[in-house]
Order: sequence, then structure tokens, then C-alpha cells
Amino acid sequence: MFVVKKNIKGGEYYYLNENKRVGGKVKTKSLAYLGKNKKEAIKKANEIMDSMKKETEKEIVVTPEPEKEIKVGKKIDEINKIATSRGFFFQTAEIYGGNAGFYTYGHLGKLLKINWENLWRKHFLSLDDNFHEIQSNNILPEAVFKASGHLENFNDPMTECKKCRFRFRADQFLEDNGVGEAEKLSIEEMSNVIREKKLKCPKCGGELGEVKQFNMMFSVNVGFNDEKSYLSPETAQGAYITFLNEFKATRGKLPLGLAIIDKAYRNEISPRQMFFRLREFSQAELQIFFDSNKIDEHDKWKDVAKKILRVKLAKDKDIGEKSCENLHKDGIPKFYVYYLAKVQEFYLDILMIPKEKFRFRELGKEERAFYNKIHFDVEVDLETFGGFREVGGIHYRGEHDLIGHAKISGKNFEVFYDGKKVLPHVLELSFGVDRNIWTLLDIFYRVGKDGSMFSFPTTISPIKAAVFPIVKRDDFEKMADEIVSDLGKESKIVYDKGGSIGRRYARNDEIGTPFCITIDEESLKGKDVTIRERDTTKQIRVKIADLKNSLKKIVDGDLEFEKAGKIFK
Repeated sequence: MFVVKKNIKGGEYYYLNENKRVGGKVKTKSLAYLGKNKKEAIKKANEIMDSMKKETEKEIVVTPEPEKEIKVGKKIDEINKIATSRGFFFQTAEIYGGNAGFYTYGHLGKLLKINWENLWRKHFLSLDDNFHEIQSNNILPEAVFKASGHLENFNDPMTECKKCRFRFRADQFLEDNGVGEAEKLSIEEMSNVIREKKLKCPKCGGELGEVKQFNMMFSVNVGFNDEKSYLSPETAQGAYITFLNEFKATRGKLPLGLAIIDKAYRNEISPRQMFFRLREFSQAELQIFFDSNKIDEHDKWKDVAKKILRVKLAKDKDIGEKSCENLHKDGIPKFYVYYLAKVQEFYLDILMIPKEKFRFRELGKEERAFYNKIHFDVEVDLETFGGFREVGGIHYRGEHDLIGHAKISGKNFEVFYDGKKVLPHVLELSFGVDRNIWTLLDIFYRVGKDGSMFSFPTTISPIKAAVFPIVKRDDFEKMADEIVSDLGKESKIVYDKGGSIGRRYARNDEIGTPFCITIDEESLKGKDVTIRERDTTKQIRVKIADLKNSLKKIVDGDLEFEKAGKIFK
């Protein structure tokens, strides 16, 4: 005989069960209800069995239900395990062995990505009524990349094993072998360090050749005449070559923001670090064209002047907290600082990244691209990679891009604005979408009482709610179907009727579902349901008639969970 715990309507109930062999099969029979308190339940079970013992003179031992022991491995391994088993992402073409640097988003990963992109659109495109999203092409003519400098400069240092012909990035190889800031070395210096340290091929131990520059663009031949083109290595060029058209179409106003969320392609020599080095990836970029004479002003400066930003300036060793006003006093223009504030707002207030996990890092002259006049990386501290990693950047590119395209295309990119001719400068807000998705998985992963889970903010969670009939019965399931159909018009809702309530809670906690809705016996009578909140496990009762409106307000953050209904204990 043994004591078991059952979860019913969110409550815990204890029973005395017995296993008996009947006709060659073991069947479980419930002997008595023991109450809600575990200690009292075991005491009552012993009393029942003592009574039975006197009658049967058989020794009966109570075996309390063992506490569930939660064991998890390394965080990165646990995230990958959930991601691949539950449908966040998979290696592309895995059935054929797959290629490094390519990942497919599963159904949950795609929903997570869509939610991030929509939050990005809502935030950044609302910053100015002259900011617009456009859609360019992934294949662009060779002349575009001649003008942008990619043909000449878009290279990574590569070395090759003379024995097995294995190729890999020289700077990463040197960093793996204890050479700090190897990316700052010239290719000649990298070759010298490899010789001095007598470094060998990590694959076969063979001798390594000289370090060479490797252009990372994928070439494409277009049409019958094999016109040379390339898969775009960034989304920015689509905005630059469209600027003149959009300036006219939007009635000649500056600043003009052109946003693109799309794929980019880079033939990485040795992809690694999951979503941080991919050959095919997604970017979200906003190119802001503005009059350079107005770089030290912004119409909404007063909205951010007192805001405190977490920054690591190039001259500083540590992260500091500076007001926007003080950053401006340090020589950073108001136009630039305003967008720093809005990027931090996106991460801390919308994505809910913990403040201590976020920073801006300024790149000095020796680190940033030659055309960037000011460059701050957006970085988040990721436990899975042991420190801060770049997830975006704010780049003041000046007139570099439009001058390059004017030179090669022969078009004049000057526009008439504010009573004079202006060659706009560009401020670029650039974000790696896939890197941001991994950031969400890292930051919001935790271990709950039932194992690994994601505690995503409600606006980001792939699935907003799961609906459970407490038992498999026609009237319960009919009500559950109706609720799923109604709520599904607003958000992604799932219907889960397999296994115990406890198991269903655990499954949905694991993938980050913030709310679980249970239809029980009382629901049939009172036309209300129980809603359980993922992170606190608190429950409320809400009328079915109010459910759709209340759930939307809770998800959007317009209504506190506990105020949406009657607390259920």
C-alpha cells in the first residue's frame, strides 16, 4: 500500500492506494481519501492500516510518495534540449547531416521570432511619423557592393592546413590559443604569431599556411547572360539604394527612417556560438537619413535628457551609469544620444532584460569601421557564453554610403530640404534578430519546481495560454473547444487534454506559456474558469464572458493578474 498525491483544480489531494495482481495484470485500487495535508495524510494512512493489520495480522508498510528530484545539466545544453524537442529550432537539413551555420525555426521558435519582430516594429517605427518599413531584395547587382565597399573590404582572415586542407578563421583560432584581441592584428601579424607559437591544425595536427583574406559574400549568377550578383551580406544596402525614391514618395521630409527586417548571408569560414555566427540570418535595421547640420538637436530631447543609460565608454574600464545630458557633455551629439535612450528602453522596458545584464559599449577608433564616426554596440550578458555579447549596434555612418552609391551609379543623392541642398547623413540602428532570440532563451531560462522552463514576458511568449478540461468528458471538452476557438482569434492558444493537470502545467511552463486555463466541475455550473499564472502559480477565477477581454489586458500588461478575477485557493 502507498500514499499518492493528485492535483485537482490546482489543489493537492492525498489517497491511499493499493496494487493487486488480477488475471496476470497489476491494477491500482484507491482505498481511502486522506485529505490535503501530506503529514496528516500519512498519519491517517497508518491509522487505517493499523486497523487493517489487526484484522489481517499482516504487516503493512506505508511508503510516502518520494519528492521529485530535479536534475539539470549545463544551461546551454538544457536550452538546446528543450529547443530541439519542443520545436524552437533545429539544425537545417539534419536528416542529411546538416551544414554549420544554418538553423530552421520550429513552430514555437517562429512564433517567438514573430513576436520579437512585431515588438521591434511597434517601438522603433513609432519614434517618428516619417519612419517606414520597406522590403528590398536579397539578391543585388555587383555594382551595389562595389559602391558599398563590400567587394574590397568584406573579408575575414583565413588560414588553411597544408595537409588536410581544413580552413578556419585565423583570429578565432588565435583567441582559442590564448592570444587576446586577435581581431586587431593584421594578417601578417597573425601569420607571425602562428609561426612563433608553432600552432598546428586543430583537426589533423598539420602545418598551417599563411593567413589570407577571405571574402565572405555568396556570389550568384543571374539570367541567361550570367550577370554577376550577390546575396546581400546585410540589409542596409536596400535602404540606401531606395533612398531617393522614398524621399520623393514621402514628400521630401527629413529625418527619413527606412526599416528592413530580412535575411542576410555571409559565407562564414567557421560558424560557431549557435545563433551568433550564422551563414544565413535575419537582421532588423533602421537607417535614419538626416540633415547633418541638425545632429546636435532632436525635437524630443527633453523626453530623454534625464534618463540614465548603462554605458562603457572606450576610455573607461568599467560600466558606468550616465544621464543622456552627461553623455552629451562628453561630446556625443543629442541626435545620437536620443536613439541610445530609445534602444535601452526597448531592451529594459519592452523585452524586460534585467538592467544589470545590459550595456552599451563604445568602440574606439581602432575597433570601429573607418566610416563610423560614432559606434556603440548593444550588449547583453549571456550565461551560456560566459559574458557580454553583441546583439545590436548604433552606428553614425555619416555620408559614406550615399557618396559611394553616387560615385558608382552616377546619381546625385543630394536632396532639396529646408531651403537648401543636403546630402543626408545616416544613423543606423542594427540588430541581429537570431542573436536576440538566443538572448531571450538565455535570459528567461530558469529551473522551476518541475524542471527547466522559460519565464518569457507575456508579450513575447510564443503561446499565450493553454486550455485544459480537467477530465476527458464530452461536456468539459465541448466547453474547452469553445474557449480555444474564441480566444484564438486574439492570440496563439493551445488545447491540452493529455495527462494529469500537473503534467500539463509542467509541459506549458517548459515552453514559456504564461497562463493555463482549467475547465472544471464548477465551470459547468458557474460559467467561470480557473486561470493559473506561470511564474507565481497563483490562480484566479474569471467568468467565461469576461475571459477574452481580461486575458488580452493581462497579456498586454494593462491589467494586473490578481485584479483580473477572484483569487482561488
